[in-house]
Amino acid sequence: MMPGQINRRQFVRNSTALAGAGFWLSARSDRALGRSANEQVNVACIGVGGKGASDTDGAAKYGQIVAICDIDHQRLRQKSQRYPMARMFFDYRELLSVMGDEVDAVTISTADHTHAAAGVRAMRLGKHVYCQKPLTHSVAEARLMRETARQYKVITQMGNQGTAHDGFRTGVELIRGGVIGDVQEVHVWTNRPYSDWRAGKMYWKQSPQITSRPKETPPVPEHIEWDLWLGPAAERPYNPIYLPHDWRGWWDFGTGALGDMACHTTNLPFMGLQLGLPTHVHAESSEVNSETYPSWATITYEFPARGDLPPVKLIWYEGSENGKRNLPKLKFPGNREPTDSGSLLVGEKGRLYSPGDSGDVQQLEVAGHVKTPKVTIERLGKEVGPDENQKREWIRAIQGGSAPLSNFDYASVLTEAMLLGNVAIRTGKPIEYDGEKGMITNHPDAARLVAPSPRKGWEV
Repeated sequence: MMPGQINRRQFVRNSTALAGAGFWLSARSDRALGRSANEQVNVACIGVGGKGASDTDGAAKYGQIVAICDIDHQRLRQKSQRYPMARMFFDYRELLSVMGDEVDAVTISTADHTHAAAGVRAMRLGKHVYCQKPLTHSVAEARLMRETARQYKVITQMGNQGTAHDGFRTGVELIRGGVIGDVQEVHVWTNRPYSDWRAGKMYWKQSPQITSRPKETPPVPEHIEWDLWLGPAAERPYNPIYLPHDWRGWWDFGTGALGDMACHTTNLPFMGLQLGLPTHVHAESSEVNSETYPSWATITYEFPARGDLPPVKLIWYEGSENGKRNLPKLKFPGNREPTDSGSLLVGEKGRLYSPGDSGDVQQLEVAGHVKTPKVTIERLGKEVGPDENQKREWIRAIQGGSAPLSNFDYASVLTEAMLLGNVAIRTGKPIEYDGEKGMITNHPDAARLVAPSPRKGWEV
């Protein structure tokens, strides 16, 4: 065993035995459901590297970290130095089984394909859940997360931190207040998958030419629990191309540029216009293969009327081709070049432009004086940043405060709607969606894309 390494054999043996018994789904804890503002919230953190590192630290400022879990021994050991009293686990199923009533709430900061597998298990035990965006890997999982949260009456929050920004909340009020009138057209764009599109460097997919699995099958590093990382995904040999970061560009693990950024960049128009679920989705993209996401895509969503609000067409733009970015062909405010990411809402009275992912800044093009909208959404303040504020809002809600703004009732619908774009990419044809039933009505063979089957032993 390497210095500082955790005993893998013991953890794996215990996890296997518990899996056979199905123990962690057999009971529900009510301890977490009756917290008061003065009671400590005990938090378990699943995924403590990468974004999980800051999610853990943010939760620790308002709760007590009692358990940490990661498939990477090195990341787990590093985090344990900061939280020496927290118990360590490789397998979140074992964590949920062993810790029982010692845990009130769980953060989930893993790869996309394990969000629902961990989240649903935790909620069925009565644990409050904070889960990173996108909420799930598939459309059906988003619906399951919503239904489970409602059934077990737990406090939830999705990690699209711009939602906690005071400026974002003002933007939602501006849109709902009718400053630009009825909106029927929205454009949203992102610089992903390129981190530096000018230099042609890919953000989470090394090259647009990667269209198949690597042929090399090096041994799994001693510090990685590869089978646990795969979780619900089908078995495949280990390769460092997948983790710790570039899994985003692979169909089996990530959700592409759309899943990576849409829960951020479409958040302002989605919440402001109360869009709900689309009825029609059409996608155009570069070549589609069975392994990796395309290098560019344009996806058009059609949302029906909502009460007095008119139908809306939302167009999403991602990626680039041959060094040329995929952007809306529009005149931007002030005839400026568009920012790397942003959104533009076109209303009958004017336009609202948000030059960034978080939606916290808005530029209005309207005639006449703009009245300050009525405050209808609680402000969290600027003492700390929006990322930490999201954890604070979640923990305080567990202690009896108001519901988090990006709770699963909202976040699951946002995720479900956006991920339909990936289904449309893979079908290569327009899809018609019945939001009430959660079904694509014009492509029976698309059901497997809406609700892919998990690997045996990882069902929820």
